[in-house]
Amino acid sequence: MRYSYGSHRDQWGDLVMPEARGDGLFPVAVLVHGGDWQAMHDASQMARIARDLQRRGWAAWNLEFRRVGPASGGGWPQTGEDVLAGVDHLGALDAPLDLDRVVIIGFSSGGQLALWAAAERCADHSPAPIRAAVALAGVVHLSRRGDPEVVDFMGATYEQAPELYAAASPASRLPLGLPTLLVHGADDVVLPVSMSELYAQKARAAGDDVTLVVVPGEGHMDPVDPGRSAWAAVVEWLDAWQ
Repeated sequence: MRYSYGSHRDQWGDLVMPEARGDGLFPVAVLVHGGDWQAMHDASQMARIARDLQRRGWAAWNLEFRRVGPASGGGWPQTGEDVLAGVDHLGALDAPLDLDRVVIIGFSSGGQLALWAAAERCADHSPAPIRAAVALAGVVHLSRRGDPEVVDFMGATYEQAPELYAAASPASRLPLGLPTLLVHGADDVVLPVSMSELYAQKARAAGDDVTLVVVPGEGHMDPVDPGRSAWAAVVEWLDAWQ
């Protein structure tokens, strides 16, 4: 079922619920899609893993948010603010959700949003505190090299606004203080696996509980395919976490 968490047309989420089981509450996975933060990509990217989570007894909250583009009006910090508002809206939904078991899962550029949101919403006083985070082939730190997609999203180069990059980059927010899983295909030619490897090293040095899974023979899109080994690694980690 689709719910709005704001007045903009892109501020909504699809709540995919398992079948009712008496008075039991379901753990919640907040899903944050990728696509270079661009408006041409949307939440349908995460629909298959939402259904897989549903089958496994999870409630999936598949978020849409403002993205970069004239009709959507996103960018930094608006896009991040939308993800936070979407997470907080879990507390207002009339559904059997276990708000003590909320994990956020972000893919590609959604990995930046997910880990950043985890840093912002891990406190117990939040309406739906995030207890664990997953980055699938994630942008776990923001490049300083002037990549066009990053500059479009941030609205400035690193040289122009280093403080904005520090606030938005997950690697600059360490330690997150919660269990984190990084899954990355070894054959990813879109985002190199070294990005996740370096983040894991830095996070562990800061004291975070970080699991890194590098999947041989898989590429950038495989983590959001329920039939691939990358997603199987996520399911195994979630089963152990909850």
